[in-house]
Amino acid sequence: MKKDNSRHIVTYQKIGNNVRKYRKKKNYSQEELSFLISSTRNYIGCIERGEKFPSIAVIKDIANALGCELHELCDDR
Repeated sequence: MKKDNSRHIVTYQKIGNNVRKYRKKKNYSQEELSFLISSTRNYIGCIERGEKFPSIAVIKDIANALGCELHELCDDR
């Protein structure tokens, strides 16, 4: 039986959209955010496009760097 990951992909796309939204609210570039979480600009871009699936720890680091709560990055509002 093949596992359906489409629900999870939509969730990561929501997270990526929210990372972009909060990053722009802070006027951070992808490079600035990546520096704050000890990552790369490319990785941030992949997260924002929903191409990479970050761990909860990485999402928490991003939330801390952006001054928002973890649940705000997972919200679809």
